[in-house]
Amino acid sequence: MKRTEKKRKDIIDAAIDEFREQGFLGAKTTSIAKKAQVSSRTLYNHFESKEALFEAISAIMLEQNQSMEPVAYDPSGDFVEQLKDALWRYIAVITEETAIGLNRMVLSELIRDLDRSRKFFTETETHDYPMTRLIGEAMEAGVLRKADPVFATNQLLALVKNFFFWPEFFLGETPAPKDALDDCVAMFLAHYKADG
Repeated sequence: MKRTEKKRKDIIDAAIDEFREQGFLGAKTTSIAKKAQVSSRTLYNHFESKEALFEAISAIMLEQNQSMEPVAYDPSGDFVEQLKDALWRYIAVITEETAIGLNRMVLSELIRDLDRSRKFFTETETHDYPMTRLIGEAMEAGVLRKADPVFATNQLLALVKNFFFWPEFFLGETPAPKDALDDCVAMFLAHYKADG
């Protein structure tokens, strides 16, 4: 890693800590620079403002949430098992400790700032979830009834997140028992499974 890249990473790591501890409004760039062991001038060479730092952290969070490769449908395998496997991998990504911390930090600021929230969620709409390809290809293969795969994926993930992300995010609790995922998939298939 180049020296400038390391400084940028150190600044971002320090900003994440500062935003977690002080919130966005209470965070100070001087404190971030001190934690990163750089001068304020160096910080501003990388990020023109506290807002730019927050946007960089938001982008990192989105990248982490999208780090799982899209999942292709394998017609020779059992679709339900493929879907469950993809969901478990997705749950592992979104409930990883760093991901939870970033989500807490970013989402708490989005609750406070409606304009920033709108901008962030407009950006997230451009990203496909890894299961969208799997669900879309299963629809094309006739395993699931034809529908909008993006909408169907969002419905499924809303169920899954309710049991496996939000309890961890809000309460720090261990996610639901594994059979809760079976119920989420069963509910999804009750609506989307192709007739016959």
